[in-house]
Amino acid sequence: MPKKTGWMVMTLSATLALGACGQAEQKTDSHANHETHATHTSADQLEQTTSPAIAPAFLKETDSSIQTIYLSVAKHQDLLEKMPCYCGCGESAGHTSNYDCFIADQTADGKTTWTTHGITCGTCLDIAAQSIVAYQQGTSVKKIRSDIDASYAKTGAKPTPTPAL
Repeated sequence: MPKKTGWMVMTLSATLALGACGQAEQKTDSHANHETHATHTSADQLEQTTSPAIAPAFLKETDSSIQTIYLSVAKHQDLLEKMPCYCGCGESAGHTSNYDCFIADQTADGKTTWTTHGITCGTCLDIAAQSIVAYQQGTSVKKIRSDIDASYAKTGAKPTPTPAL
């Protein structure tokens, strides 16, 4: 395994522990009421940077693994736009994929509008980290999507309306 990929896998694997905590908490309530996500729409903050390689200032107060996920999401737009999110943000925030949990908009000239939604949700972070790590290990997009759906279908949560592959 190349040194750079190994570092990313280790960093994102640490994040999986954070995501697992969020997931366990959500499974306790059958992930049905999503009370904490009802506030996301009004509570999410947006920040624009001139490039997807420039992290938003709101990440400075977060764990480095969260910063790594955010910057990795910006590099994997095509992948994460194909991954659903199972936190309830499709209904509460109008998201259509896991990508929307981190980036609200990206223009052709690189301006990136980041959202704080992802930093507040272990499910969002976990899905992004799992998807990116699996993709970097050579797993097909279709298999990653299948694994995410199989994992989160057990929660009973409604996924974002991400188009079928």
